[in-house]
Formats: sequence, C-alpha cells, structure tokens
Amino acid sequence: MRISLKKIVTAAMLAALTVALSGFYIPIGVSKCYPIQHMVNVLCAVFLGPGYGVMAAFCTSLIRNLMGTGSLLAFPGSMVGALLCGLAYRWTGKLAAAYASEIIGTGIIGAMLCYPVAAILMGKEVALFFYVAPFLMSTLC
Repeated sequence: MRISLKKIVTAAMLAALTVALSGFYIPIGVSKCYPIQHMVNVLCAVFLGPGYGVMAAFCTSLIRNLMGTGSLLAFPGSMVGALLCGLAYRWTGKLAAAYASEIIGTGIIGAMLCYPVAAILMGKEVALFFYVAPFLMSTLC
C-alpha cells in the first residue's frame, strides 16, 4: 500500500467527523446504532481503500473508548466492516457490493468476533451469536 498524505488527512477528518457525531445514536436492544460509523466505513472504502478505512475505524473506536463514550466491541465490528467493504469495492467496483459487505462484515462477522472480546477482556458470559442481531439491526439502519 502506497502511503498518501492526502488520504491520511481525509481518513483522519472522516474519523473526527464520526467521533463528533457519535452523540447521535439509536438504541437497539443491548447495542447503540451509530449510522454515521457505517456511512464513514463505506465512504472510506469507496474513496480511500480498505487500509485507510480500517485505520479510520480503528482511530474512531480508540478515541471513543478514550473519551468513555465507546465500547471495546466497537473495534472488531467497525474494523471488519471497513475492511470487507473496501475489498468488495476494490474487487467489483460496485457500490452495492460495498454496502452488502458492510452489512456482512459489521453485522455478522464483526459481531461474532465480539464474543472473545466480551468473554476474555470484558468478563461477560454470552453466547457466540448474542451480538449478531443487534449489530445486524444497527448496520441495516
């Protein structure tokens, strides 16, 4: 991956926008729906590529956690969604593939990757598919 200062700055600005607008969320069951995060994942994937999308998702999750407004579960969900979204757009060049990959990446795979985070790091005993329904509903919104 060739590093571009213009892309780094754009990814940083999108991450900052996501953090600034993270006060807007929709509560769905045990999770909170952050529609701006999903939108930024798709924007980064389409305009910047998968690597920059993952970096922006990581920075957003890190800043939210440092501010006390996020959860450790944001890391696997947002990063996997951004990665799959970027790869799908790169391979197909179609926006529909990017949207579907964001839904699959965040809603299903990212939610399943939250199981070890919740069990090991957060000490919560939950089922493997416990987070799939809330994450899927959040992503679909």
